[in-house]
Amino acid sequence: MTQPLNGITVLDFTTLLPGPLAALMLAEAGADVIKIERPGGEDMREGPPRWDGASINFGMLNRGKKSIQLDLKAKDAIARLRPLIEKADVLIEQFRPGVMERLGVGYDAIRKINPRIVYCSISGYGQKGPRSGEAGHDINYIASTGLLALSPGTQQSPTIPPALIADIAGGSFPAVMNILLGLRQRDLTGEGSYIDIAMTDAMFTFTWHALAMAAGGYGYPGPGEARLTGGSPRYQIYPTKDGKLVACGSLEPKFWASFLDAIGMTKDEVNEKDAEGAKARIASRIREQTADHWQPILAKADCCATIVASVEEALRDTQFADRGLFEHQLKGPSGATTMALPVPIAPGYRAKPGAVATAELGADDKLLG
Repeated sequence: MTQPLNGITVLDFTTLLPGPLAALMLAEAGADVIKIERPGGEDMREGPPRWDGASINFGMLNRGKKSIQLDLKAKDAIARLRPLIEKADVLIEQFRPGVMERLGVGYDAIRKINPRIVYCSISGYGQKGPRSGEAGHDINYIASTGLLALSPGTQQSPTIPPALIADIAGGSFPAVMNILLGLRQRDLTGEGSYIDIAMTDAMFTFTWHALAMAAGGYGYPGPGEARLTGGSPRYQIYPTKDGKLVACGSLEPKFWASFLDAIGMTKDEVNEKDAEGAKARIASRIREQTADHWQPILAKADCCATIVASVEEALRDTQFADRGLFEHQLKGPSGATTMALPVPIAPGYRAKPGAVATAELGADDKLLG
């Protein structure tokens, strides 16, 4: 089967989540991904949770890759890497700024060996600026860009976001997008390029609504004040009688009218000028009945209101199964199989569903010089 990235070789120097996920998506589209690990492998190999005697987190993120072990501080490291550097199309690294240069594998050094390479660095704050060397994780990046402040919960009960937004939407996705752009540019110019991905940069894209409000003269919204962060009864989460939740996204007038009709309320009862009062009255009505009561009513109303599903419930939803999201499998060390991580690569660009193992540590050391 011919895939879009057949013939593309990727050197993956990354660990943990952002870089490995980016490299995984390239692998799923047909690229030959070679993971360069320190002797003994990256830390996530030994982390929980475990499945089939190995880390399932590592397995899901490194399915279908190759693995070599190399001490980048060794005197012969560059010489041993050279054959791979010469044939590589893409290099992805995720060290703090300056580390790859100190190890002798920074962009300038690699470009001298292979001027056609697309070299992508992923870091928290980018390769330059006063905070470029600052340590951080996802929660720090969304905190420092104002995104977390838009919906942090209450002082009494602050909310931890359910998704690693900076890691994936600020690291993995922009890395893949720009690597593909870099490869396309190379098609046109014959030259490679350097890509500086800062996970924090994309977080400002996610604050678009707050930026638009300020630009329009309405000021920056406070915590939970904006229409899409809790300030409107139309875009809200309402608890049911049995402790489940209704996610209401009835923003447009027709959906809002249908939602109110479905729950037996009128616009006169819900005065949106008093947003807090409107939210309280709707919450009181929703809390009168169970999720099982509301689910068919809201579904029939087609009003952008949904019962919040658990991950386990979502996996049983035929909508997602019918789309083939869970057909690909991860093969463990014993030959056991489990669901592979779903990735947003169009089915026509991926290999046919099947069981594929993760990168076995050092199994491909023969690729080194």
